[in-house]
Amino acid sequence: MSPTTEQVWEALDQSFFGVLAFVNRKGHPRTAGVCYVVHRRSLYVSTDKSMWKVRHITANPAVSMTVTIPKRVPFLPFIKVPPATVTFRGDAQILEVDDIAPSVFARLPMGKERDPDVIEDTAIIRIIPRGDFVTYGIAMPITQMRKHEEAHGRAACGTEKELLGSA
Repeated sequence: MSPTTEQVWEALDQSFFGVLAFVNRKGHPRTAGVCYVVHRRSLYVSTDKSMWKVRHITANPAVSMTVTIPKRVPFLPFIKVPPATVTFRGDAQILEVDDIAPSVFARLPMGKERDPDVIEDTAIIRIIPRGDFVTYGIAMPITQMRKHEEAHGRAACGTEKELLGSA
């Protein structure tokens, strides 16, 4: 049974780390581990403006992201369980710190920084999911995850109206 859109957004909001995939100027795939926060149906990442991911995303804003959500057996932490996952495609935008709400910036790793020089050198990547979330193990008990057909799901990222209203 597929999770709902709201269940996927809740799972994304409870996590904070994902792998962001994009292509370089030669069309070669690249990935970067990023810490993110969720705000109004978008994910936000802070990074240094000089990082190669900023240059690549500026040249081609089409991205993909995979977020893993740890799963554990209560009272039996030694039993290995694969994490749940959410994968989606999206559009990325490179923003200045002043382009986002101060409350969003404060939740980002670089948002804890008070040095004006660091803030000036910080870029914000806004990732807007498009299409469907592809999920594994979201909003289901661990016992169901053994049945791969039942563990896989899809949920709409959100309507275009919702996403356009989230800027």
